[in-house]
Amino acid sequence: MKNTRPWWLYILIVFFLVFGLMEYFIDSGEKPAVIEYPITQFFLFVILLLLIAVTLILQSVENITFLSMSKEARERYLAAKPKGLEWKWGKRVYQKMLGSKPVEEEVEIILDHNYDGIRELDNKLPPWWVYMFYATIVFGIIYLVRFHIVGDYNQDMEYEQEVAAAQLEIEEYKRTAKDLVDVNTVALLTDASDLSAGKAIYEVNCVACHMADGGGGIGPNLTDNNWILGGGIKNVFNTISEGGRDGKGMVAWKQILKPAEMAQVASYLLTFEGTTAANPKAAEGDIWINPDAPKEETVPVQN
Repeated sequence: MKNTRPWWLYILIVFFLVFGLMEYFIDSGEKPAVIEYPITQFFLFVILLLLIAVTLILQSVENITFLSMSKEARERYLAAKPKGLEWKWGKRVYQKMLGSKPVEEEVEIILDHNYDGIRELDNKLPPWWVYMFYATIVFGIIYLVRFHIVGDYNQDMEYEQEVAAAQLEIEEYKRTAKDLVDVNTVALLTDASDLSAGKAIYEVNCVACHMADGGGGIGPNLTDNNWILGGGIKNVFNTISEGGRDGKGMVAWKQILKPAEMAQVASYLLTFEGTTAANPKAAEGDIWINPDAPKEETVPVQN
């Protein structure tokens, strides 16, 4: 017995099944996959067209089979055809978009051509195809006016805008991503969690040379204002990363500590500056003055 369910129901079921599988298997974060990855929209559109094409082909095969019957066989077929779920409005729209006659009336438009029993219908172009063709013409005119006459923007400009936006996103990511910090982007950390982590790293790796209170031993004193290779977060970070003076300075820690860890320990050891150690080592190097510190204005004294 012929299935009485409407063809559009199968299209919707398969379409939403594919849509659901895409959303389940594609990791798109908080946004739906069709929004995060526009290529999925094209894929769903192709799937929809294929489903409609398969449905039309199956219906065409049924129509051809019906037309190949004799008049008596057609009448028997129509009489025996079950009356299932009807969707009259949908059928009318479907027939109008196709621009074809119902199967029962196709006898009126059969041409006289006969090729080995295969006969041809004198159908007009489907209205949906004609409307789509007109839509491409309208789209082409708008595109021509916008991009070639008005000069809205071109691909070079679009590329430059996208690159500039990407650069801003990269810089923002580098600024907030601690593991990507380097000597140019490192900043003094003041959060208690960062200083606590820096203290833990210092106590494991630095105490043997600089003492627990930063007074210095094998390594220089960290409590005074003198620095051998420069003070401030950037210089200290670079010294920890690249090591001290050749042959007699501290080893490079960049192969052992992560950039975020070097930023934490550098920020922690800077807290020793200005404190009093139990047994401070003599000052080494030069007094370092932060060039970025605001300069004090001198007011002339009037007699």
